Amino acid sequence: MHTSLPDFEMPNEEQVHLAAESFRLLSDPTRIKILWALLQGESSVACLAELAGAAPTAVSQHLAKLRLAGLVKGRREGTFVYYSAADEHVRRLLAEGLFHADHIDRGEDHDHEPSSATAARPARAAS
Repeated sequence: MHTSLPDFEMPNEEQVHLAAESFRLLSDPTRIKILWALLQGESSVACLAELAGAAPTAVSQHLAKLRLAGLVKGRREGTFVYYSAADEHVRRLLAEGLFHADHIDRGEDHDHEPSSATAARPARAAS
């Protein structure tokens, strides 16, 4: 059935595994708060802990996992490390997730795909 569709192609096993790992890491509310804060600009562990309402040690552990997954990056300045979102893909991924959550919360129709401008609204709203 699907083979008759033009341009139909399944993702390869590595792509599926890496995407699933990214989604698994984003399944934690504290990590979503951390990433949201980092999308607004680079930050320290102490600041992220305050924004996320979590202990600095817990935030450090979350950041280590997010960094290993390529979702955040760190910049060392003396004894401090400042974190930021890895790239624009992280913004789009989080914006889509929040866009979807917003529509679930409102009980709206999900049969259409949002335009890229609409999907990006949550990311701009918190700036």
